[in-house]
Amino acid sequence: MKTEGKKRVWQEYQKEIADDRYFYARSCIRQTFFPGSEMVFLKILRDELGKDVFDGQHHTSCTGIGYHSDVVPFETAMTVVARQFALMAEAGYQNFAPSCITSFGLYTEIIETWHHFPETLQKTREYLYKATGREFEIPKNLAHASDIIYKFRNEIAAKAKYRLIDKDTGQSLKVVDHIGCHYSKMFPHKGIGGAEYPQVLSGMIEAWGGEVVDYPERRHCCGFGFRQYVVQANRGFSLSCSKKKFDSMERYEPDMIITNCPGCPMFLDRWQYVLGEMEGKTYGKNGHGIPVFTYEEVAGLVMGYDPWLIGLQLHQVSAEPLMDKIGIEYDPAMKFKGPNGEDIGAPETLGHLKFYSEKEPAIQ
Repeated sequence: MKTEGKKRVWQEYQKEIADDRYFYARSCIRQTFFPGSEMVFLKILRDELGKDVFDGQHHTSCTGIGYHSDVVPFETAMTVVARQFALMAEAGYQNFAPSCITSFGLYTEIIETWHHFPETLQKTREYLYKATGREFEIPKNLAHASDIIYKFRNEIAAKAKYRLIDKDTGQSLKVVDHIGCHYSKMFPHKGIGGAEYPQVLSGMIEAWGGEVVDYPERRHCCGFGFRQYVVQANRGFSLSCSKKKFDSMERYEPDMIITNCPGCPMFLDRWQYVLGEMEGKTYGKNGHGIPVFTYEEVAGLVMGYDPWLIGLQLHQVSAEPLMDKIGIEYDPAMKFKGPNGEDIGAPETLGHLKFYSEKEPAIQ
């Protein structure tokens, strides 16, 4: 295919991402799992790039997990989402930026439903007005927060203090990208690169100096899947999904995993500990496991932000070996200190998965 033809085809896999003035909708589970991620997003957008981001206090959960678990009816979910859009309009914004992949998928599904079934849109307007007295406008632009970081990946690279490069060898780090299922599998044309060639995370990796690892189970689910974990009896299936990915990527010896979904990093991080306890097996080198990060955390690391202020001490798999490899400066003594220097308590010594850096005594 000629170059012009390739460019034309690739354009079909792109999406419009607003340049500025974002109404930011936080994630209910991300604030629980890795709360520093959203803080990093806001700091980079506002302080580093000078963007206008509205972070309101009145929005609620989108109901996505309840909806996909058959607990919340679709009509209720549409009304809740309509209220989010009403808050956006009341604040004077048109560009909606959800932090959560599940939210992004649900917002997309609802907007598509309203587009194809105008009568459903009218019913939702009536439900919202009866319930809250509010009216809403459909966003002019809907982009996931990872889309926005992707859009400004080169600007971030230009300001970065570190790169995803081994400081001793000068070689690019091997990075696994994991795309949340609800980002591009539900509505492929709404994700950068679609379901076949998702570029949203690999574009960040390459812009920040890393090498993307391709492996057989690259697009396999992390194991969250709502019913796979929300229903306790199904959690063995959740664990097996993660194990399938780890077994598949292990031979490529990745240095890290980067994700764009709130649930994916938690499961890919925590299940490594579980597999270590169940099977006595750890992935990664020297028993440290493969560190898993959100894309905001990786952006914060390359920008030189304090790893403990962005919340890396909350990860089950230790981040220190990776930071040492890159040459990132950090104070080990501050890992389990709060904002005011108070001791927040260190975790108990683990079994097979080493929690601390290679500079410290190995945990047997």
